[in-house]
Amino acid sequence: MGAGKSTLALQIHHNLGQTSKGILVTQHDREANAVSSALGVSAAARVISSDDDLIAVANEAAAASGGLDYLVCDEAQFYTPSQIDQLTSIVDDMGADVHAFGLLTDFRGRLFKGTARLLEVADERHELRIQSRCRCGAPPTHNARRTHDI
Repeated sequence: MGAGKSTLALQIHHNLGQTSKGILVTQHDREANAVSSALGVSAAARVISSDDDLIAVANEAAAASGGLDYLVCDEAQFYTPSQIDQLTSIVDDMGADVHAFGLLTDFRGRLFKGTARLLEVADERHELRIQSRCRCGAPPTHNARRTHDI
């Protein structure tokens, strides 16, 4: 897409990781076991599935490093609504900051289930203002689903 979501997620994780304890998590990234940016930057990440309990993931990370200050969650549109609620519990009960990055809508303009729940419970929302462009040169209005190479 080129909107800069993963690039910003990587930057935040890098910067916070200099002085804080945290983890980078993702689901369905273009690289296995990493968050990757279209710019070519990547970092190792905890890959989760829709069956994973994020509170357990956070507790495991906290136990391994002596605490947990933050989670950076990429591809959050793919998280289940219950996983989004788990992120809320991590903020409220563990005091860790959660930075979630993802798309609002699918190629039909419909909210992803994870995104819908994020919008309902998030303390803050920041839309990225990156000058991405469609193949035709115009600003993009929707995501595309590709079924074959054009």
